Amino acid sequence: MKTLHYTLVDVFTNKPFGGNQLAVFHGTTMLNEETMQKIARELNLSETVFILPPNNNDKIARLKIFTPKVELPMAGHPTIGAAYVLAKTNIIETIEGENQWIFEEGIGDVPVTVWKKDGQITKVEMEQPLPNFGDKFVDTQMAAKLLSLSVKELHTTLPIQTVSSGVPFLFIPVSSISSIKNIRFRTDIWDQYFSTNQNTMHIFTFSLETEAPHSSVHSRMFAPAMGIAEDPATGAASGPLGAYLVKYGAIQAIDQENYFIRSEQGFEIQRPSHIDISIHANPDIKRVKVGGKSVIIGSGQLSV
Repeated sequence: MKTLHYTLVDVFTNKPFGGNQLAVFHGTTMLNEETMQKIARELNLSETVFILPPNNNDKIARLKIFTPKVELPMAGHPTIGAAYVLAKTNIIETIEGENQWIFEEGIGDVPVTVWKKDGQITKVEMEQPLPNFGDKFVDTQMAAKLLSLSVKELHTTLPIQTVSSGVPFLFIPVSSISSIKNIRFRTDIWDQYFSTNQNTMHIFTFSLETEAPHSSVHSRMFAPAMGIAEDPATGAASGPLGAYLVKYGAIQAIDQENYFIRSEQGFEIQRPSHIDISIHANPDIKRVKVGGKSVIIGSGQLSV
């Protein structure tokens, strides 16, 4: 049997036991995808990432990302967390200030910036593919029923729409933070009406009312198709969320071309997370970045 070592990290938080849990495996070149998927299912975290040698030597590493059920072509907190672990443990040497890396992922090259100040890794940020806006979902009664809400609790002017930067999410805007906290996700409704279409199977809800004064949006994500009942922090949906808010004028610019958005997520499942989203638009969206802090919480080994 082979012993594999992993680092357990909480991503999109600066405190242990917050954010989104992630197992980061390094030095696992002999594993096949079937075994990786079994390991992700065994650990049963929202995602597990395997760091592999890059196919192209001018890249830092190649990432393979798995939920308990499926492999993903790209994901936010595994990308952020993998970069943090590589930098924090000195597997990859870093300098003070900005460190520019490129990961190979299923969607292609993903640029990453690692910030280091006074010897500490203070933030990691990834650039995401420009979001693709899909169809609007017009059955508001079914969307409300999915969340155990009334139609009047949905936002009255923002549309229900699929947006994707590699993984499609159906965005359902909710009118208030009290309503979003009262969501009871109906897996029976999801299974019958949402689960068979890749553009509607991953559900992202949000409200422009927040708990934290410096947050811009309060978010929740449900992904039964991934084996995730509710996700504490969803980086892959956060870039599209930012683009959605900019496109529909739901957020104010910090200058003529740049927007900064902070999404709070995971509060309802006692894993508070804060995801920073930067959008550059002039007027069309030109660049999308997602970032945040991380904390190493432990390590372990697995025999396979």
